[in-house]
Amino acid sequence: MRPKFTFILLLLFILNSAVESTARELATSSSPFSIHKLTGSFSGRITDAKTGAPIQGASVLIVDIRSGSSSDVYGNFMIRNIPEGKHLVEISHIGYNTVIENIDIVNDTRRDFILSGSIIENNAVIVTGVTGATQLKKVPFAVSVLGKTDFFHNPSSNIIESLIRIGGVSTLATGPAISKPVIRGLSYNRVLTINDGVRQEGQQWGDEHGIEIDEASVNKIELLKGPASIIYGSDAMAGVVNIITNVPLPMNSLKANISGNYQSNNNLRTLNANIGANLNGFNWNLYSSNKAAADYRNRYDGRVFNSKFRENNLGGYVGYNGKWGFSHLLVSRFNLRAGLIEGERDANGRFIKVLPGGNEVPASGRDFSSTEPMIPYQQIRHFKIASDNNIKLNRNSLKLNLGYQQNQREEFGNADDPAERSLYFDLRTITYTAQFHFAENKGWKNSIGLNGMIQQNKNKGVEQLIPDYRLFDLGIYIYTQKSIGKMTFSGGLRYDNRMINSGDLLDGNQIKGLAFKKNYSNFSGSLGMAAQLTETINLKINMARGFRAPSLSELASHGAHEGTLRYEYGSRGLRSETSLQFDAGLEYNAEHISLGISAFYNRFSHFIFYRKLQSTGGGDSLVTVNGQNLSAFQFDQRKATMAGLEATLDIHPHPLDWLHILNTFSLVDGRFPDAIENDHNMPFIPATKLNTEFRGSFNRLDKWIRNFYISFEINNTFSKKQVFSAYNTETETKGYCLLNGGIGADLTTKKGRTLFSLGFSAINLGDVAYQNHLSRLKYASENLATGRKGVFNMGRNFSLKLNIPISYQWVKY
Repeated sequence: MRPKFTFILLLLFILNSAVESTARELATSSSPFSIHKLTGSFSGRITDAKTGAPIQGASVLIVDIRSGSSSDVYGNFMIRNIPEGKHLVEISHIGYNTVIENIDIVNDTRRDFILSGSIIENNAVIVTGVTGATQLKKVPFAVSVLGKTDFFHNPSSNIIESLIRIGGVSTLATGPAISKPVIRGLSYNRVLTINDGVRQEGQQWGDEHGIEIDEASVNKIELLKGPASIIYGSDAMAGVVNIITNVPLPMNSLKANISGNYQSNNNLRTLNANIGANLNGFNWNLYSSNKAAADYRNRYDGRVFNSKFRENNLGGYVGYNGKWGFSHLLVSRFNLRAGLIEGERDANGRFIKVLPGGNEVPASGRDFSSTEPMIPYQQIRHFKIASDNNIKLNRNSLKLNLGYQQNQREEFGNADDPAERSLYFDLRTITYTAQFHFAENKGWKNSIGLNGMIQQNKNKGVEQLIPDYRLFDLGIYIYTQKSIGKMTFSGGLRYDNRMINSGDLLDGNQIKGLAFKKNYSNFSGSLGMAAQLTETINLKINMARGFRAPSLSELASHGAHEGTLRYEYGSRGLRSETSLQFDAGLEYNAEHISLGISAFYNRFSHFIFYRKLQSTGGGDSLVTVNGQNLSAFQFDQRKATMAGLEATLDIHPHPLDWLHILNTFSLVDGRFPDAIENDHNMPFIPATKLNTEFRGSFNRLDKWIRNFYISFEINNTFSKKQVFSAYNTETETKGYCLLNGGIGADLTTKKGRTLFSLGFSAINLGDVAYQNHLSRLKYASENLATGRKGVFNMGRNFSLKLNIPISYQWVKY
């Protein structure tokens, strides 16, 4: 291990030890902010609403203190050592409605719960966009929640692709290995990814830079749609993808999982393993995953050369949960090698493989079946270590999170010297967060906080696309929530300041961009209301102001971007983006039908986008780099407006209670008020989508088979004709319809213990050849043999998943 890594690891370990030691000292203090010395327990029994039978394996989670339990074969559960006071408790199980209650735990508190059957979950406890655990129905903005069961049922090649079934969410993909989330038409640095309280910092400004998080480690994803700058600061204008991996096990238990996935189209094989335990509050988890895939295929292109990838990840955490709160130390290492698809073909339509000496030959045979990426390819290594802490101070609480990340992204593009790094970004980031939550008083929940980061990027490759730079970011905020009857009001204010110190941009020993300093500051705010109008109708209204400082690539890029087929020019005079968004949502939930409608209007000042440059002759401006002609793009800025609608309709007809027909519709439109070359359309807005899923779900088929499901999905993506055609920046895309299906179940013992889970899925059953409107591969070179432009998405794919759980309980209650 490198000395710097060793030092950082030691520093965070000392911090965790100091937090725990301080907490223990406060436990004996008489200060008004000392730890509440009284603790209680919470127990009860969970049963089925129809049969009255006990439900085994139901999860009982107290989110704010990261403590929980699960029901035994008799439906009983017990959680001990809980700080006395009000806690938000979540009771959940596959196939049942989640029950959420605020429970005042004093001494030995007991409460029994009755769960009703359900396939579609309409409520949950969330922590995204708020300062503490909150019931989903009580937040004024749109949040969607996905859990491990959703990831198991819906196969994908990476964790971000699993989000596309959420209304208003798309992905910007560069082959199967790299996907970026697009929320309501916005992506890149406008979508913030949080992982266990730590702001994920990689090279998210680029098309071919994905999210460096292991799919197998994820327990839950909360996706917030809309500005969340008040809590998270710059870059959360479009929304937040909050990925939660750290969920401690029930007290005195050990659990392990071995899982695998095979996908037929590109021979993707995945092997994952994790093990964790909780012994009297001391808890830990360790996971590892390995993934490899060959080149994918579709009906038009055949095998798409160099779409292969290999991924290896390792991580875990160790910590302690006590009556004073918890302190956890998290470590992860992500390693991805992915080919860069260029799409160059010969006159016969065969993909070209580059050889040393400037030679080229058609790719064939083992070139497609290998899982080892070829020139050009990228390697991404992401190391992260973080200290996550929550200290109970009487009935108040203090959250502290400190993280360190190193993101190393290398591009290899020289066939004569395969070890040469064309680009090598070495990005190091320290993130910090502190939140103080005041005890609830007469329906008021108030919090103050600060967060930010210190960042440094160094170029270590032959070329530079962006300069070396240093960045310091700090934001302070206040957030409040007030409950009045069945209405909940929430809002707050925030101030941010970001300082950037950029070095010279070099081309060898030549300076092609001078050093500069920038300072950006702004105010953000939000105000909203959630109201339960009746037992079945819920209304949400929210107004929020977002803020984003320009990224270094937008300010100072000047070079060939190998993975995007572009030559990029930055614009140093860019101003901060600001937005004002209005949201409104209405939900109706009855016994046999559920309806949700959400609409938004977003107005931007100084919206940043890139556009093609035009040559003096009227055609595309081209820059020749190493014999390859690249289209030139430059970042620009304009006023803009966006509006959209998302709707869901879930029909579960009586008496077929096992059947659900779920329809999800999403539409977004973006306009420039002042036309650019007579074009008002904003670039790269997702196409309209309508998904219809027929799902049958059975909690128990017989004594051996439980949680059985079967599904059929019709995925309609409409043609995209309203595009930003100025300077030939964007082209229209045809619509398409994909048919998907799935079937699976848990095989159990007579007593209900799961032996293993098995899931089979079919994606794109009709083997439709299509191009996602947001895919950069759509703009690859023309296939001279067919006249088709670009590279098409993956064709028919079959997926088989297997999960084997192992569990042991030291103490039963």
